Amino acid sequence: MRWNGQELGVEDASALPGLGRLDGFVRSVQTPEFAGITFHEVLAKSALNKVPGPSRMPFGWTINPYRGCSHACSYCLHPDTLILMADGRHKTLSSIRIGDRVIGTERRGSYRRYVSTTVSAVWSTRKRAHRVRLADGTEVIGSADHRFLTDRGWKYIRPSESGQRPHLTTNNRLQGFGTGPARDLVGDAVKTHADLRVVGIDDLGETVDMIDITTGTGDFIANGVVSHNCFARPTHEYLDLDGGDDFDRQIVVKVNVGDVLRKELGRASWQRHPVALGTNTDPYQRAEGRYALMPRIIDELTASRTPFSILTKGTLLRRDLDRLADASRHVSVDIAMSIAIYDDELQQSVEHGTPTAPARLATVRAVREAGLDCGVFLMPILPYLTDTRAHLDEALRRASEAGATSVVHTALRLKPGVKEWYLQWLAREHPDLLPKYRAMYPGRAAEPPKEYRRWLAARVRPLLRAHGLAHGEESPVTGGPAHSTSAPTLWEADVRGAAGPPTLF
Repeated sequence: MRWNGQELGVEDASALPGLGRLDGFVRSVQTPEFAGITFHEVLAKSALNKVPGPSRMPFGWTINPYRGCSHACSYCLHPDTLILMADGRHKTLSSIRIGDRVIGTERRGSYRRYVSTTVSAVWSTRKRAHRVRLADGTEVIGSADHRFLTDRGWKYIRPSESGQRPHLTTNNRLQGFGTGPARDLVGDAVKTHADLRVVGIDDLGETVDMIDITTGTGDFIANGVVSHNCFARPTHEYLDLDGGDDFDRQIVVKVNVGDVLRKELGRASWQRHPVALGTNTDPYQRAEGRYALMPRIIDELTASRTPFSILTKGTLLRRDLDRLADASRHVSVDIAMSIAIYDDELQQSVEHGTPTAPARLATVRAVREAGLDCGVFLMPILPYLTDTRAHLDEALRRASEAGATSVVHTALRLKPGVKEWYLQWLAREHPDLLPKYRAMYPGRAAEPPKEYRRWLAARVRPLLRAHGLAHGEESPVTGGPAHSTSAPTLWEADVRGAAGPPTLF
């Protein structure tokens, strides 16, 4: 099969653990232009999503043409790890390629059995290294987030910061055959005869290059033990995918979203409620350059006279400016660019897969030149990293020069699941700040103390005045930016996993 003139890999709904739950699954495709990313195309039954009643969001409806975000690997093993191939040979992880056949496992009846499976993605990252030592002499080096199959189920190498996830201890026994000779295992039940008791887990104290792969079974055999394709964000967990790496690498695309949206907006019961785009996944992520779903969405919302807002960090928004300008003549349209970090080095470390701050500021300028208002979401502000007077002053100066009509700001929130990812990055990149963050976000606390938020607001307020910027808040009409002098509503910072910490909006 070919896509835009390029050869594609094709899979079925069993390619990843939970894809069978997707109604209307069409196919999974890959292309060299998006190396390491798999797009799972589906025919959606609905386009409009109603926000739950108790939600704090200032809008009632959203549209998410994508699940996951290709703007931005996190679960990984050392490149020298030996992978069992389908033909019985071993190859180092660093030599594995997309399309290779390896041994994985799947449950058949009462037993988990060895099967042949295909590698569908390969990627690399840098992570802090941990060594797992087994009683038979087997050793495996991986990131703290990698998982292995034990006699008590799948377990991570190390606990999370909150200690809430299952992790390896010396009471566990891994599943596999260890350092023993490989043989033709296909069809055999996974029964452990070697002494694969965990006898030690060592933090090696260094960050090293690591690699992970995705297979059709969701696992593979690494140094003789069953290793998970560690799919790591909440919107992906329904599909048995994780909210970290999978959110960036396994993208669900609702290819028929325009047709479905037209039917839903045409119903007599539709009351033209405001609709927000970009509240969960970015509608102008890189994948939109291929699928071009937004033009149709904009047209259908405009034709039905439904007000809408767009929050994005994607510069691809500029492609649709003429269409958005036309829409604004018929319906309320709010646009905002999310630009949280104005230090180039820090921005690349935190959100390396996103457009740079200068590129996004240029998009703000282009929106204004098209005759539209454009707010800037300066969120989240990172304690001790982007909350200095110098950084905030520079951020607001540049936003003002780009023509931003308002600025919304909030401090970093660390929701469960997000906190672990961010603190891991912090420990690696800014270990001196880790004690301060633990004091600010103790236990399961998601928000910094009220005292810090008041202090931050007092620091930002005079800078906004100095640069002639309106103190924005989310619009009660569309959920986008609104001009106001009142304090902004706290926005849920959507932290998205990347090779560093998750992307923070």
